[in-house]
Amino acid sequence: MSEHRPEIEEEVISEIRDEIDEPPMYKVLLHNDDYTSMEFVVEILILVFRKLPEEAVEVMLNVHHKGVGVCGVYTYEMSETKVNNVHALAKQYGFPLKCTMEKE
Repeated sequence: MSEHRPEIEEEVISEIRDEIDEPPMYKVLLHNDDYTSMEFVVEILILVFRKLPEEAVEVMLNVHHKGVGVCGVYTYEMSETKVNNVHALAKQYGFPLKCTMEKE
């Protein structure tokens, strides 16, 4: 029977952890326009991005004053889903709200 050597096991686990790459992350952005209401943008931020009302207002004001606001940072798939959800809701309510994603 072989003897148990925890230091070797720890080395192997450590090497495996070092080899795992984190997936690239993407910022999801909302863009200002002259037609989408501020209230709708706040609702989108609460519903789609799970922001607290205070956070949602802060992001909405960035969109309004700076032309763009960061909604969050997610994996590619999650970002793509959120962008699609924003566009679907905006279309449903008749707003031209633009939402994009960019690699961080």
